[in-house]
Amino acid sequence: MRLKHIHGLLSAATMSTALLVGLSISLFISLLGAASAQDKTVKIGAIFPFSGNAASIGVHAKAAIETAVDIINNAHPELGNFPLAGNAGLGGAKVEVVFADNQGSPATGQNQALRLITEEKVVALTGAYQSGITLTASAIAEKYGIPFVNGESVAANLTERGFKWFFRTTPVAADFAKLYFDFLKEMKAGGARTDNVALVHDNTEYGTSVANVVTSVFKEGGQNVALDIAYAVNATDVQSQVLQLRENKPDVVIMVSYTSDAILFAKTMQALDYKPPMMIADDSGYSDPSFVKSVGKISVGVFNRSSWSVGAPGSPTAVIAEMYKKKSGDEMDDTAARQMQAFFVLCEAIDRAGSTDPAKIQAALKATDLKPDQLMMGYKGVKFDDKGQNSLASGLLIQLQDGENYVAVWPKASAEKAPVLPYKGW
Repeated sequence: MRLKHIHGLLSAATMSTALLVGLSISLFISLLGAASAQDKTVKIGAIFPFSGNAASIGVHAKAAIETAVDIINNAHPELGNFPLAGNAGLGGAKVEVVFADNQGSPATGQNQALRLITEEKVVALTGAYQSGITLTASAIAEKYGIPFVNGESVAANLTERGFKWFFRTTPVAADFAKLYFDFLKEMKAGGARTDNVALVHDNTEYGTSVANVVTSVFKEGGQNVALDIAYAVNATDVQSQVLQLRENKPDVVIMVSYTSDAILFAKTMQALDYKPPMMIADDSGYSDPSFVKSVGKISVGVFNRSSWSVGAPGSPTAVIAEMYKKKSGDEMDDTAARQMQAFFVLCEAIDRAGSTDPAKIQAALKATDLKPDQLMMGYKGVKFDDKGQNSLASGLLIQLQDGENYVAVWPKASAEKAPVLPYKGW
């Protein structure tokens, strides 16, 4: 509002009074404008399992995203040039996250995505951990034209649907399968037996698709998977699967399991006194802090895939890991770190878009080109291809050598320690 608009309505006799009123109004509007900028929020929906057998993952995902929100909404100069850490908020706005429980159900995840979009009016979505739930939830986002940024689901088909609103920052199953193949090839050159490989996986979208990709990648490399064991997710008894492994005596067992199943397999292997010479986990349940707390001491020597490393003391990654630990009570694990990285990528795109218009956020995501020193993960960068997949994602192998902490062991350029064979167990 301009003072001259008020002046034109007033007589000369009341001009001095009007000036005072006008100045007061101008000051009020100025203060109101400042307050409005502070009150503006960017509302983002986050769909994760907060109940059911994967609830531990949801709890840690929430802690990871809340840590990211703290970094984005409040200035953190100790993080140096880390994106969004230097200035509080996105152009003066604050990030608000609305969390939703998918309950481990694809149908529930789909309904929650619909609710967040139509009722909560979120401008973007992230989640949903389980690939089968990410599949259904992102389909709703696609229908409504809302960006969906995923950081941890690796099923190959998620980026093969021709979607324009789905973006994935994590390496995918093919990347990790190649990692396993190259690692085993090097271990064989060093004298380890790796020819006879068994796959154990659940029957979810995640388990089935990863098993198919691993089988395909190994076959292309000239090695067949000798044994494929599928089981019903959230199993209550896996004795028959473990006995099948013991009978066939594979050199390497690759496990594709969520948390409760991973814990059950570890306990059953101990009860039946079965130890494979080498065991590789496809992240998931084996990265969950509850797995390490529950059965880490009887799973010594298990290898696991990862893209997360704490880094040197005082580095941005180490500072973020400490912030996360204060919030969650646990060390940062690979899954929580990948979820946090996806959230940072989404918010960095919103910041560049300078808008909460979903189409402008989508355009900014398509133009994303982050360098390694702008990331908290060990990716080569973040740049999305025309399918929405981060073409610069990469990973490494870690090993649970002391039953309590994973350490990077391969490739050598990323290793903190050398890999230890054979699998010790307990």
